[in-house]
Amino acid sequence: MMLMSAVLFTAVVTAGSSTPAEALPTLESGVQCVDWGILAGVVVGVYEGESRRIACPLFSFPLLYNYTSSSGHTLLWYRHTHTHELEQPIVLGTHTFLKNRDSLWIQPATRQDSGTYICMIRNSSSCVKMGVEVAVIDRDGVCDRTLHHNVSIPIQSSYTLRCPDLQQLHTHTRTVTWLHNCDGDVLVFPDREVKGDEVVIYKMLTSFAGSYTCNVSYESNGHKLHFTHTINVRAVSPSSGSKEPRIHNPTSGHVYTVTVGEDAKLTCRAFLPYLPDEDWMVWWSIDNKTVEELAEPRCSSPAASVELDDYGDLTVLRVLHIAEFSTSDLQREFRCSAKNSRGNSSSIATLKEEVYIPSVELGCGLGATLALAILLFVLYRVYKLELHLIYRSWFGTDERSTDDKEFDVYISYARNGEEEQFVMTTLRRVLEVELGYSVCIFDRDSLPGGNLLECVLRCMQASRRLLVVLSGECVCEKSVSLLECRLCVYLHHTLRTPVITVRMKGSGAPCSELLELRRSSTCVHWHGERSEKTDSRFWKLLRLALPVRPLALGPRLIDSTSSHSDLASVALRQTHTLTHTPHGLKRPCNQSQKERGCDRRGRGCEKSGRVCAVCVNFQESRRIWGGATVPQWNTHLQQSTVANGTLTHATNTTQSVTSDPGDNDDTKPCDHDKNDNSEIQTTHC
Repeated sequence: MMLMSAVLFTAVVTAGSSTPAEALPTLESGVQCVDWGILAGVVVGVYEGESRRIACPLFSFPLLYNYTSSSGHTLLWYRHTHTHELEQPIVLGTHTFLKNRDSLWIQPATRQDSGTYICMIRNSSSCVKMGVEVAVIDRDGVCDRTLHHNVSIPIQSSYTLRCPDLQQLHTHTRTVTWLHNCDGDVLVFPDREVKGDEVVIYKMLTSFAGSYTCNVSYESNGHKLHFTHTINVRAVSPSSGSKEPRIHNPTSGHVYTVTVGEDAKLTCRAFLPYLPDEDWMVWWSIDNKTVEELAEPRCSSPAASVELDDYGDLTVLRVLHIAEFSTSDLQREFRCSAKNSRGNSSSIATLKEEVYIPSVELGCGLGATLALAILLFVLYRVYKLELHLIYRSWFGTDERSTDDKEFDVYISYARNGEEEQFVMTTLRRVLEVELGYSVCIFDRDSLPGGNLLECVLRCMQASRRLLVVLSGECVCEKSVSLLECRLCVYLHHTLRTPVITVRMKGSGAPCSELLELRRSSTCVHWHGERSEKTDSRFWKLLRLALPVRPLALGPRLIDSTSSHSDLASVALRQTHTLTHTPHGLKRPCNQSQKERGCDRRGRGCEKSGRVCAVCVNFQESRRIWGGATVPQWNTHLQQSTVANGTLTHATNTTQSVTSDPGDNDDTKPCDHDKNDNSEIQTTHC
C-alpha cells in the first residue's frame, strides 16, 4: 500500500513538473496537494512537560524521497488539534515549536499539543503532505515505561545503546544520565560501561537485560528543557548454531492413543530457534492437505501458541482436533510441519486404537454397590429380627402340615403367684390371642387323675416347642416344674425337641438340671415393662424360636377355653390305647424307628443294652390289687405309697389310678430287663 502511494507520489510530482497547467489550483498555492493521510500504526508519544522530536512521515520512505534531495522544495508543518476543525499552520521560531532539518521539536509539550501533525513538501508545481498522530500523556514517576522501544541483543555479543533523538538535538549543551531498572549505577559489571552519552555492552549477559532509561537535559533559547527515553533490552540466544526448526512431537517413538467414536486430540510441539524479525509457521496436514485445504468439518486446528520462550527460542504448540474418530481415520496420514527462513521440518503421527474401558461407569457402579452394601448391612443390623421374621413367614415351612402334634408350645413354670400370673395373663394371652399359637399349660389343659409323669410326658410329646420360664423356684425340690425341666432335657436329647427358656430373674440354685437346660435351650430375657409391648425385642426373639406363622394371622377362631376339652379327648384316647395294649404286644415300628430303638413319639426304648434316658427315677413293681396290675412311677417330686389302691404324692395332690380288671397286661414306657423285681435307675442331668 505504501509502495503504491510512493509510486502515485512520484507520478504526481513528475506530472506537476512537466505540465503545471494540469494541476488543480488550491486556495493558497494554486496547485492541488496530494494527501497521503495519516501514518498508520504509529503514534508519537510524549510526556507532558518534556520535549519531543516529531519526524516528518514523508521521509519514512527514503527510496522515494529524503531531505538531502529535496532542494528546491519547502517543508511546512500544520497541525489539527481537537480544539480546531481545520488545519492550522505551526508558527516556527518560538521556543515551543522549533524546526530542525526534517523534524519538528515540541519543547515542552502540553495537553493542548495532542493531535495530528502534518508535514507538507511543496514547490511551485507540486504538493504532497502526510500526517502523524501525537499523544501527550502524564508521566508516572521516574521509571515510567509507558513509552519505550525494544532491542534484542544476542548473548555473548556486543552492543551500544544510544539515546533516541539525541543526535538530532540542535545544541551541544546537554547532560545525559542513564538508569538501568531505575538503578543509576550501570558500571557494576566490567562488561558494561557508560561511555560519553552511550552505554557500551562488551559482552551481553542475561543480567544485563531490562529497561535502560536516558534522561537528557539541555538549554534552548534560554529555557531549560529535558526529555527521557526508555529502551527495553532483551537477551536472546546466540546467533551461532543451527537455526532450522525441529519437531519434538510427534516423533518416531511417540504413539497417540485414540478411541473410536470419541473426539481425538493430536498435539504438535515444534522448536523454533531465535531469528530477528522472523516469521515462522507450524501447521497440521492430513493426507498432504492442510486443515484449511481439506475443509472437513470434523477436523479443526486452532492457531499455534507459544508454550515456552527461552531467550527467543520458541517452543510452539499446534493442536489438531478430530471429532468422532472413526476406524477409517487410522489409515490416514497426519503430519505436523514447521518452517522458518532457514528451513523446514515435518513428522508423521503414529496412531493406536485404545480399547474402551468404562472406568467411570465401573467406579460409579462399585461405589454404588459398596454404598448399597453398607446401607443393607446397617439396615440388617438395625432390623435383623424383623427381617428374619419376614423371611420365615414367606419361606418358612408350617410344621402343622408335617407332623400330627396338637400344640405349638408347652409352657413350664413355677407354681407361684408372680410367674403363674405372668404365664396366664401375659404369655398365654399374647401367644394364643395375638400371635395365633396353640398353647399347652398342664394345670389348665390336663385331665384329673392318671399318673403325673405320664400325663406331663404325653403333653410335652404332643408339643412342637417346650418353653420353660426360669426363676429361683422352678428347680425347687418336689415341684412339678422340676419334673418338667428334667423331661425337657430328656425330650431335647432323645427327640430333638427345641427348648426355649424365658429368664425373668436369676435362679438361686445352680443345679445340674438348670445348667443342662440352659445349654440345651434358646434363651429369651424378659425385661418387665419394657418387654410388654408386642413389638418389643422379647416377642420378636420368642417368635423366631416358635414355629412359623404367617404375617397376618389374627386371633384364634377357637377360644382358649376349649383347649381343655380338646386335650381331654386326646388324652383319653391315648390313655385307652396304652392301658388296653396286651402284655408283650408292641406297637409296630418302621425300620428307622427300630434302629433308633423307640417309636415315633419316643415312648419306648428297644435298643439292646440301653435304658431310657429319662431324667427321672422310677421303679416298676407288680403289685396284686384286686386282680389288677398297677404301674407305679416314683420321681424326685414325690414319695408315693400305695395303700388300698390309692397313690399318694408328697405334694398333697392325690390322684387315684385304678386299672381295668379286664386288662391283665402292664404297659411300660420302656422295655428293660425281664426281672420284675429289678429296679432301673436312669438319670440324664
